[in-house]
Amino acid sequence: MKEKDSEKIRQMVRDRYAQAAAGGPCGCQAGPADSCCGSLTNIADSMSHVMGYSKEDLSGVVEGANLELGCGNPTAIGNLKQGEIVLDLGSGGGFDCFLAAKKVGDKGRVIGVDMTPEMLAKARQNAEKMGARNVEFRLGEIEHLPVADSSVNVILSNCVINLSPEKQKVFREAYRILQPGGRLAISDVVATADMPDQLREQAAMITGCIAGAERIDRLEKILAEIGFKDIRIRVKSHSRSLVSSWFPGSGAENYVASADIEATKPL
Repeated sequence: MKEKDSEKIRQMVRDRYAQAAAGGPCGCQAGPADSCCGSLTNIADSMSHVMGYSKEDLSGVVEGANLELGCGNPTAIGNLKQGEIVLDLGSGGGFDCFLAAKKVGDKGRVIGVDMTPEMLAKARQNAEKMGARNVEFRLGEIEHLPVADSSVNVILSNCVINLSPEKQKVFREAYRILQPGGRLAISDVVATADMPDQLREQAAMITGCIAGAERIDRLEKILAEIGFKDIRIRVKSHSRSLVSSWFPGSGAENYVASADIEATKPL
């Protein structure tokens, strides 16, 4: 993909998620603002349960941290341990960071990276409200992470990497910053069939976690070529209803699904 095209996509994503930070139409949902971003609590909680969050998860963070932008619960597959250093790619309002912070404890540390200044400001405000002293948020692109080499135990991400026009760069960066034995714990959407051009070309699909979805075999190849081992990509059973709720009537659920993506950097 040409550099100017990649930057155009990034700007579209950045603009949409800036709207989400302000309570506008958001993330993996192309509908009106009253359908997500916490404006209808019952709907938000229901979708969060579908994604794999417990009542304890939802009640344990401040209002405004869970913006309903994900497609799974990466903290549930991360097997996080006390004292670990965790990085969240595309941290949004900080929801998964705060869940991770509780798992790694005071001796652990969580870093959230997001390219949208409005999201970063929101996440920092939420961290202050929660008194989360072991969490910090950094401005940056997931293709160029502001994180040192071999400094992180676990990388989380929730429905973000599919938005990148340069996924190989994202996974190379992930490999760079992981310590030997470090692991990926990612929830994202993957392509299960070739999408019609008319569906893929819609801007709402690009910034709504659909058009950028990669096929499972392609993701496996990218991860293996970079050097990751123990690669596991599992499509989740609730995918059709979840994707259908994002874009009702579009048929998007016939082409993409949510999945858990795990891999390890060799020792």
